[in-house]
Amino acid sequence: MKWITGLGALLLVLVGIAYLVVQNRLNAPLISDERLAQLEQDVAAQDEAAFPVASPQPAEYQAANPLKNAYFGDLHVHSELSFDAYIFGNRLSLDETYRVAKGEPVRNAAGEIIQLTRPLDFTAVTDHAEGFGLRQSCEDPDLTEAAVVLCGRFERPDAKLFLELRNEGQKRPPVSMLGELLQDPEKEQRFAEETWAETVAAADQHNEPGEFTTFAAYEYSPPLPDAGKIHRNVVFRSSDVPGHAISAFHALTELDLWDQLMANCQAPCEFLTIPHNPNKSWGLAFAGQTIDGDLYTEDDWAVRDRVEPLVEMFQIKGNSECSVGFGTTDEECGFEQFLRRCEEGQKTGCIFPTSMARDGLREGLRLEAELGINPLDFGMIGSTDAHNSNPGDAEEWDYRGSSGLRTAPAKRRLGGRAGPRAPIKQNPGGLAVVWAEENTRDALFEAMQNKEVYATSGTRIRLRFFGSFDFEDAITDSVNALEIAYRDGLPMGGRLESNPGATPSFLIWATRDPLDAPLDRVQVIKGWLEDGETKELVQDVICSDGRAVDPETMRCAATSATVDLSDCSTDPNQGASELRTLWTDDNYRADQSAFYYVRVIQNPTCRWSTFDSLRLGRSPPPGVEPTVTEMAWSSPIWIGNR
Repeated sequence: MKWITGLGALLLVLVGIAYLVVQNRLNAPLISDERLAQLEQDVAAQDEAAFPVASPQPAEYQAANPLKNAYFGDLHVHSELSFDAYIFGNRLSLDETYRVAKGEPVRNAAGEIIQLTRPLDFTAVTDHAEGFGLRQSCEDPDLTEAAVVLCGRFERPDAKLFLELRNEGQKRPPVSMLGELLQDPEKEQRFAEETWAETVAAADQHNEPGEFTTFAAYEYSPPLPDAGKIHRNVVFRSSDVPGHAISAFHALTELDLWDQLMANCQAPCEFLTIPHNPNKSWGLAFAGQTIDGDLYTEDDWAVRDRVEPLVEMFQIKGNSECSVGFGTTDEECGFEQFLRRCEEGQKTGCIFPTSMARDGLREGLRLEAELGINPLDFGMIGSTDAHNSNPGDAEEWDYRGSSGLRTAPAKRRLGGRAGPRAPIKQNPGGLAVVWAEENTRDALFEAMQNKEVYATSGTRIRLRFFGSFDFEDAITDSVNALEIAYRDGLPMGGRLESNPGATPSFLIWATRDPLDAPLDRVQVIKGWLEDGETKELVQDVICSDGRAVDPETMRCAATSATVDLSDCSTDPNQGASELRTLWTDDNYRADQSAFYYVRVIQNPTCRWSTFDSLRLGRSPPPGVEPTVTEMAWSSPIWIGNR
């Protein structure tokens, strides 16, 4: 498998060199005048008044709170420094990317306006480290003749050339093409370090404690066959960081990455890594083996437990919570599902039993019984993975595609090519929500380490989740519910020790996004280990509009809330502004390790493809649902003995 890593790294650099030379050396236009005129015509034809939307809101800053505030952010977004952003038209810098996160409007490569309705509280720009140093390299006067010839092919980058470079049929060694072209390893390293220093400096420049938090970060991107992903975002607590970003050129696997990060990130430097969209990992996300087929040792699991507290389980490439058919009949697993589960004999392009977050949580229970630790007791977040320099732009109505001209404007998003990578299959991505006392790097980073975080599919639902053996029924009506919950229980991300003879209760408190639809219901997902096998149960625990949970099916009746597809309006009188309950697990057994997490389901609203259809005066496209039920997922609470 190592040759695949080497080839992929090589291709990243080839494409990166291409885009940077186009920008800095050839200064060629991205597209022809004819195509530019057509784009302008297509964007002008979009009716942005075809449906009502909320006006952009000013930033709201929350005072420090010992009971913690919810901070909404995005820990996975790309600026023009990422090759796969630039080659499709993104020309927005690190500075502009942070300004978008703060609420400023920009235009994408096609000319569509992008603007968050509400600014973010925090963000991390995670450009691919494999492309660091390429701008400086292409400006270097000592480029070889071969480099100049190669770069000349990229006078007008296009998808066809990009796909040609991704051909994985040739075996090549894991070397940096940048080094081959420069023929100067010292210069290669210096250029890469300059880009990393620029990245850290931009984060420092835009960090405003108490108002807007930034993290120095990057993406580590070793490729898999057929566009698979086993990537990780590396996030640092402060600007005390290593002198270089450890990329796939330096570290072939995650084990190598962690070893080098620990060697180069010494106190006061601190880091964590976050794997993203495990649904496309071809089963590697939670299989306990590396890209090269090396099995994890106990020490490897212990390191992962220490440095990887979170998983990004929702983003533009789909929902990585669960998949029907792998030990579950959970109908909500199909929400924005990007891929189908693997059939017998399939090796790529599908979901394996160890690809999804719930698979990982269940595997963690098995590992705990074997190793004495649970290295997969991770918290769950969402983010976007947007390549348009638009962190947190996860609202359905404002979705302008994920990658420049490849997914813009609306006519292209709705038309596009068929197949599993078609633009119509993507979604706007999600948000990471952190419960912290204040909006600072230290407070947010500590909360992420403690896993007091949750994911949303883009909506700004507020979700609290606490577990305890000591909660009393009156807590739900108490004006001091949060004080009691923190005093007598543990929040999401925590672990309760088994308590024979007692029954665990869980305080669940969900509040709607004030600019989105009301709430439909709340579910609890439980997984447990029984006789060496993991099992799970999904049930509704509280529903809106007076609907009761059926004790037989453990579901409430379906909501009657509808969406007017002529303008995407909804009925604000159906659904709940708040759902709060104390749920007790009467089936708890103290000899069984278990995890519990909460899923909040919002009333239906229009999917982005329906909004785009209205812009173009069309009916919603076939093959996808015209509406979605946005969601929020808590991090789990675990119960077991150490």
